Amino acid sequence: MKIRNIAPYLYVAPSLIIAFIFIYYPVMENVQSSFFSWSPFSDTKEFVALQNYTRLFDDSVFLVALKNNLIHLVISLAVQVVGGLVLAAILEDVVFRRVAPVLRTVYFLPVLISISVIGLLFSFIYNPDIGLLNKFLAMVGLEEYARGWLGDSDTAFPAIIAMGQWQGIGYITMLYIVAIQKIPPDLYEAAEMDGAGKIRKFLHITVPQVKEISFVTIIYTVSQSILTFSDVYVLTKGGPGNSSQVLSTYLYQKAFVDSEMGYASTIANVILGITVVVYLIQAKVFKNGQEG
Repeated sequence: MKIRNIAPYLYVAPSLIIAFIFIYYPVMENVQSSFFSWSPFSDTKEFVALQNYTRLFDDSVFLVALKNNLIHLVISLAVQVVGGLVLAAILEDVVFRRVAPVLRTVYFLPVLISISVIGLLFSFIYNPDIGLLNKFLAMVGLEEYARGWLGDSDTAFPAIIAMGQWQGIGYITMLYIVAIQKIPPDLYEAAEMDGAGKIRKFLHITVPQVKEISFVTIIYTVSQSILTFSDVYVLTKGGPGNSSQVLSTYLYQKAFVDSEMGYASTIANVILGITVVVYLIQAKVFKNGQEG
């Protein structure tokens, strides 16, 4: 084989080797580990076949964590992707053109702040005694709704979701702003000549023209929602009573607190499976949209 024919494979080889070492090999090892019951402090592994997977269906904490992840996913798609697109379109409107740079900075700043700092900030906001949220409710005459937000199993996870949306929407908005700025102005001018209003231009020009970046933002949002860990761990560590537990925090608990590495590997495989399925569905939907 000539060197010219080998050259493309030589360029690709380093990337493939790195991907295999740091992605595909660990995934295969994790799948294998899920068929065993073992502890990091033990030299032996007990083969349990599919027992770890059947155990998932009887594990009430796992089912709560899975439900929380799915709720987080749906809300994040609605707030960050849909809301981010709407917000980007508003900021790029001629009405806000002068103040748009300032508003873009305001919305993007939370993305630059460490999750630990944000967690500390929101722990003060949600504080039942001195928190800004309860103070605000009392100020507007809604003090009956004040509560210990992170100490109540009914409100702990919604409070975490709210914090995540506040931090994440700015990044998605900036991606959409860049995409909207690349749309040819002629399209909007032609629509205005046809008598189209702002809403019609948004639905029939902006949304179709940002389809490619929408694919990216949805993939990013899905992965962030499925893998969410830091915000839950910083604020509640999965409490109270496992009510705010998500798959990543439950995986951490099983692996490094309960030392059930085989079961933790099973949970990791579930996270991988959900992510892959959502990606395949999304890729199919967007491909069909392009062909249409």
